[in-house]
Amino acid sequence: MADSAAHPRWLQHHFTSAGQQRESAKLGMWIFLVTEILFFGGLFCAYAIYHAWNPDIFHEAHKALDWRLGGLNTLVLITSSLTMALAIRSLQVNKAKLANGYLWATILLALTFMVIKYFEYAHKFHVGQLPGKYYTYTGIEGTSPHIFFSLYFMMTGLHGLHVMIGIGVILWLIIRNRRGDFSNAYYNPVEMTGLYWHLVDLIWIYLFPLFYLVG
Repeated sequence: MADSAAHPRWLQHHFTSAGQQRESAKLGMWIFLVTEILFFGGLFCAYAIYHAWNPDIFHEAHKALDWRLGGLNTLVLITSSLTMALAIRSLQVNKAKLANGYLWATILLALTFMVIKYFEYAHKFHVGQLPGKYYTYTGIEGTSPHIFFSLYFMMTGLHGLHVMIGIGVILWLIIRNRRGDFSNAYYNPVEMTGLYWHLVDLIWIYLFPLFYLVG
């Protein structure tokens, strides 16, 4: 019993203390997030280059996007960051049931984001504002408006994939939390997922003005 108390089940054998395990997890997560920033950074650089080459096209093409839907999705994701932070705080004060409620709220908000994005995509598919050679829309003046929509689908689509991955991970956290795996002594997976989720939200905060408000 003494050994069990000194080395709880959630403390991995290669760590000497809970603090060391938590700091190692944080370091690993930050390294992963840096690779994500580098990944998206290349796309942001591509956007900056093509925008510099085709400022008039980007100005005209952005009018085909509904800034109200983009703004609503921004509000939805910012709220989801709040619910994720509240879930972590709930575990810090040992309120596991409340934490699950906030995690479910985060998932519902993420699904709301994806539903809004589905309607946006469906409309663009319908009118032919597809990326690359599949672009058939004739309502925008200029020689290469497909460049704008290629970047739009690539960057928002990749972001949407990250949202779906986040939903899956949060569901896994809910299952584990119901099992009693988390408490104020151990909530590392929830905190690490929170860092990931905040990055996903931050990326959208940049995508929204670049595409919807570029004019």
